[in-house]
Amino acid sequence: MQIVIIGAGVIGLATAWRTAAGGAAVTLVDPAPASGASAVAAGMLTPVSELTYGEEPLLRLGLASRDRYGAFVAELEELTGLDTGYRTDGIIEVAFDSDDLRHLDDLRRFQESLGIPAEALTGRECRRLEPMLAPGVRGGLLAPEDGSVDPRRLAPALLAACDRLGVRLVRRRAERVVVENDAAAGVGLDDGTVIPADRVLLAAGPWSGDLGGLPPGTVPPVRPVKGQVIRLRTRAPFLRRSTRGLVRGSSVYLVPRADGEIVVGATQEELGFDTRVTAGGLWELLRDARELLPGITELEFAEVTAGLRPGSPDNAPVMGPTALPGLLVGTGHFRNGILLTPVSADILSAMLLDGPVPEVAGPFAPDRFSPEVSA
Repeated sequence: MQIVIIGAGVIGLATAWRTAAGGAAVTLVDPAPASGASAVAAGMLTPVSELTYGEEPLLRLGLASRDRYGAFVAELEELTGLDTGYRTDGIIEVAFDSDDLRHLDDLRRFQESLGIPAEALTGRECRRLEPMLAPGVRGGLLAPEDGSVDPRRLAPALLAACDRLGVRLVRRRAERVVVENDAAAGVGLDDGTVIPADRVLLAAGPWSGDLGGLPPGTVPPVRPVKGQVIRLRTRAPFLRRSTRGLVRGSSVYLVPRADGEIVVGATQEELGFDTRVTAGGLWELLRDARELLPGITELEFAEVTAGLRPGSPDNAPVMGPTALPGLLVGTGHFRNGILLTPVSADILSAMLLDGPVPEVAGPFAPDRFSPEVSA
């Protein structure tokens, strides 16, 4: 079977790896593989800490993916010999003031109602776990099973795994899906080349709706959501584990790496395809991070970047066959692309290979946005 995957971010790369391992001939099309949001993301694996009311299906998907990560990373690192920066030392979420603490208490009760244990912490207990926290931190929650991975290591490892399994990489821009006999039959590139395919997977993030050749409404709407991220460096120990904070209702997170890097993020801005770094965005991140960790202003400034997350209308992934036979989509992962990489690869490769699809995929089919289903 000839499979063409448009988009070589972590979702496209991981799916290509799994699909090639299943015996298909896979071609990846992307002018700049392992870049985009995959190169900007902090890499927190936090299905519990990201929990929002009404998103129970997304929570189950996130938990399933987090629980796959250990085996996923072990296989990937053994195959490629590359480290992914995978860590399983838990996530602490802290509250700056009383209102923030009430929000965390509500979140803890909601988690417990779903059978997910959440350990409440006093301010003193938070500082015992993370001594650099400000004295005024009121309390928090510990998610001991959450962790992190370094996307800037994960994506190149996935690219190397694809190479090991014979995935063909075409560094060109896909312009259109070739349709023959009312079915997807290949992909047309910006140089006029056509790559024939039995099936096409569209995993191009916020650009997934930009391809020509598709009947109207084939691909659910996916919008770009901008996120700005700061990278700092320290030679002395500063943070032991990933830390999320609520500061007067505003969210900020800090993710430490073994090499001394600390990733601070992230803004969430609905500004279209705007990837400019702004003074206001950086100021907000540093302001909130300093409230929680006053010593952060002493760290070395290393880098600032902005990326575009793919957001669907309900901010949940869109994975599965479209109304056009032979065309599947795997996009809309929004803030959870790194977290959902293992389970998304399992789901999408199973669909491409006609294998058994994990049950957690059910709520994320593309047709949930069709007028008939919405009605």
